[in-house]
Amino acid sequence: MSILFSRFRLREIEFRNRIFVSPMCQYSSQDGMPNDWHLVHLGSRAVGGASLVMVEATAVSPEGRISPYDSGLWSSDHGKAFSRITAFIKSQGAIPGVQLAHAGRKASTDIPWRGDSPLDESEGGWQPIAPSPIPFDDRSLVPREMCSKDIEDILTQFQAAVRFSLDAGFEVLEVHMAHGYLLHEFLSPLSNKRTDEFGGTFENRIRLPLMVAKAVRAVWPSRLPVFVRISCTDWVEGGWDLTQSVELCRKLKEVGIDLIDCSSGALVPYAKIPAGPGFQVPFAAAIRKEVGMPTGAVGLITQPVQAEQIVATGQADVVLLAREMLRQPYWPLQAAKVLRADILWPNQYKRAEPH
Repeated sequence: MSILFSRFRLREIEFRNRIFVSPMCQYSSQDGMPNDWHLVHLGSRAVGGASLVMVEATAVSPEGRISPYDSGLWSSDHGKAFSRITAFIKSQGAIPGVQLAHAGRKASTDIPWRGDSPLDESEGGWQPIAPSPIPFDDRSLVPREMCSKDIEDILTQFQAAVRFSLDAGFEVLEVHMAHGYLLHEFLSPLSNKRTDEFGGTFENRIRLPLMVAKAVRAVWPSRLPVFVRISCTDWVEGGWDLTQSVELCRKLKEVGIDLIDCSSGALVPYAKIPAGPGFQVPFAAAIRKEVGMPTGAVGLITQPVQAEQIVATGQADVVLLAREMLRQPYWPLQAAKVLRADILWPNQYKRAEPH
């Protein structure tokens, strides 16, 4: 029996298999609103057999977007716009999830196919905020150092986004603490040079991320799971690393976080990352073993046998696929054939089901 295609339960949510669709920015929204592109993009992955379909990094405020074209959840209108997408995902037997995020110092940039260049106010951009006034790289905008009111606003914005997410019909929330965005910026000593209670020591650097996790868990229903995505290492000496990640995850477990989505990097542009098939899986394995909580493995997972081996050997509880799902929206249907596992094909596609 395939472990990859076995059911998995967190709180009151049961996933039909252990294949999750990672959040992937589409840069296709106007004023944060999802549209037909998002319905087709996300809906096709649900049709394709994944058990969790996660919406891209979705900003909790307009200034929290990576670009002016990111999706957002800062109003009830945004929640209503997402509701038809979540309804379709559920109708296909999958669970709809959303990753709530704030881009921090990496905000206010153009879309990738136009070069990712920083945007000033005349180009529709804004001044980013960050724990310290340190830009991401030489061409990035210098962020404004956050004051105490900014920190209070972040907590309020995340809690409001949680309520809008619930109204939208989402059943899984993920808090984005990875990839060099705001909460990761607080975690890493490379980007956090504060001298107040939010900077310096490990306990101070994790303070705001933990406050956000607690605030989210306090509003989100106890029957529904909350994930956290972290960068388990900055891949830079003197930066955030796996040892600190393990300690953070112990505290996240205490406040009711249900699964750690284990990624890495993207805090600084000069990191040397040894990317290769499954290169981040050891992070998921270490946190699962040391902390004793469910983890998700992500990063260059492309082959069915590879994914099966990850979960069957207990390195992670689930796998999250990103670029491979862009290449093959129906990857789970094909993987089931390779692994000789049972999977329910949509009635409309049954004529193509292999026998």
